[in-house]
Amino acid sequence: MKIIACIKQVPDSEAKIKAEGGQVSWGESPLVINPFDEYAVEGALQQKEAQGGTVTALCIGPESAKEALKHALAMGADDAILISDAALTALDTQGAARVLAAAINKIGGVDMVVFGRQTLDDGSGITAAQTARVLGWPMLGLAGQIKVDAGSVEVSRVIEEGRQNVKAKLPAVISVVQSIGEPRYPSFMGIRKASKAEIPIWSLNDIGLSAPAQIVSRVELITPPSRDVTCEIITGESPAEIAEVLADKILAEKVL
Repeated sequence: MKIIACIKQVPDSEAKIKAEGGQVSWGESPLVINPFDEYAVEGALQQKEAQGGTVTALCIGPESAKEALKHALAMGADDAILISDAALTALDTQGAARVLAAAINKIGGVDMVVFGRQTLDDGSGITAAQTARVLGWPMLGLAGQIKVDAGSVEVSRVIEEGRQNVKAKLPAVISVVQSIGEPRYPSFMGIRKASKAEIPIWSLNDIGLSAPAQIVSRVELITPPSRDVTCEIITGESPAEIAEVLADKILAEKVL
């Protein structure tokens, strides 16, 4: 099998978010592989071990995203590809899906594409489904277990109501949850291999795409308007007197 594990580089989960000019800023936070995507790599490696084949880590991002890809290589991925282009700096989920689908088609012969359930930075969780739509492949989401047999894949979906088993023909796109298994720790030999790996960088031109025409989504932080609040303590000689004064004020303010 030829399996693609789609990953993303995100700020560390301990980062403090700031608002700068109405936009979200992660400051000087270190960048790491998206924690949910480690489960995607783990799920892909499990299928490689069960069925044979290769696992390729695929990522969209700046050149610094090579470090996230090297993490996937250290875990056991066979190779990695980075898609990097100046036109992709403000990419939305639809644009990312088109870019990933074009890269997957360029790789060719892919049997399975595995995503994490969502990303840590925007958390939309829809890129996997959008990529499946562009590819024209079935989408199996929230998979806690994957089983491949005779050209088909069956997954056990982890949903609020419990477990749901669904099946589809390969090739297919799958998003996994933590139930897939704890991501393996990169081995010493894996880390050495990853440090020496030459990771190719593909531009939009390399995958046959032009720059996205528009950005659909935009995150903007808005400060809520301030308001003046006054508080009056009602006193009286007895609870009945306090209640009478309170009732008069409520009627005067036309609350009732």
